[in-house]
Amino acid sequence: MPQASTTTPAAEHAQARPTTRSQLLSWLAVASVTAGLFVIVTVEILPIGLLPEIGHSFRVTDGTAGLTMTMPGFLAALSAPVVTTATARVDRRFMLCAFMALLVAANFLAAVAPAYWLVLVSRVLVGVTIGGFWSIGAGLAGRLVPPESVGRATAVIFSAVPLGSVLGVPAGTFVGDVAGWRTAFVALGVLSVGVWVAMLVVIPPLPPEEALRGSVLRGALRGVGTRWALLVTVLVVLAHFGAYTYVTPFLRQVTDVGPGLVTVFLLVYGAAGIAGNFLGGAAVVRRPRAAFAVAAGLIAVATLLLPVLGTRPVGAVVLLVVWGIAYGAVPVCSQAWFAAAVPRSPEAASVLFTASFQATLSLGALAGGVLVDGASPSAVMVLAGLTAVLAVAAVGLRGRTG
Repeated sequence: MPQASTTTPAAEHAQARPTTRSQLLSWLAVASVTAGLFVIVTVEILPIGLLPEIGHSFRVTDGTAGLTMTMPGFLAALSAPVVTTATARVDRRFMLCAFMALLVAANFLAAVAPAYWLVLVSRVLVGVTIGGFWSIGAGLAGRLVPPESVGRATAVIFSAVPLGSVLGVPAGTFVGDVAGWRTAFVALGVLSVGVWVAMLVVIPPLPPEEALRGSVLRGALRGVGTRWALLVTVLVVLAHFGAYTYVTPFLRQVTDVGPGLVTVFLLVYGAAGIAGNFLGGAAVVRRPRAAFAVAAGLIAVATLLLPVLGTRPVGAVVLLVVWGIAYGAVPVCSQAWFAAAVPRSPEAASVLFTASFQATLSLGALAGGVLVDGASPSAVMVLAGLTAVLAVAAVGLRGRTG
């Protein structure tokens, strides 16, 4: 999930009004939003580590089990613009808590689902939560802390993305391996309840300050810069999630490692993603297009070489580190491009980024599922690498055309 710029309409409003809450309460509110995003990120991508177990439980293929990744993305893409505009006049604290309550229901429904279609229903609820919570929560730093702390608060909030990969998913995968995949969702349900209570206690009332209109989104989509941002984001995210959704089957079948080592490999990947997030954030300020091109290029290298060098654990780990660093930079590069394309409406940029990112995530998982069932996990990696090469070419073409 995404990293955003630190300048928001809310931040501008914050500069004009005094901060009446204590520093402790302000940062506790930031921490609660961060915790909410951490749980959301973990719930969204946890099936990547549990895909074989979920499929075996319901006697479905890995590709069909991949729908647990596809459903949330599509629904998030739809709910991001719809929810943000439809609830523009509703208190933002109320909406955040409502979405977290929806996530609680989704987790417990997945944990007790007797049939696979009910698991998919739970993933629909996850998708609605993702689109709504991200679109609202991403820009709240300026309303929770004093103006001079907005940048630091934004960094804290978006640290939830790599932390979900480096802590949430490996921990959930470990719990699923030891006690069953349903137990992993029970644990996330309990954690979601705790976050929901924390948000009720520490987040202050947040009446809406600026309503996002549909006409603003439509106008942003007509911009040349926005269309290029969409194209490059779609290609990179398609490549990444088309392959990464099925990295566990690849490690099991091609690298031939057991569930315990898969968890370790995912942990290493997540740690590399944290490094990539910070490296990308630093590089995008100076050379935004170059940073995006390098990230896409490294994803291409990692996925194209995995079928060749990933047959051995050492080769797989090295390439996962490269992949993790590369993808860790993708969200910040993509969001920065959208923010530059729509400088007058950061919330519109955030909605477009979230919607395009989530829609492509789903499309990548769906395409990868078809290919992994019809061919092999190695074929998925190769196709993803070629797609990432197209992303590099698109960045280069944008540079030539200005």
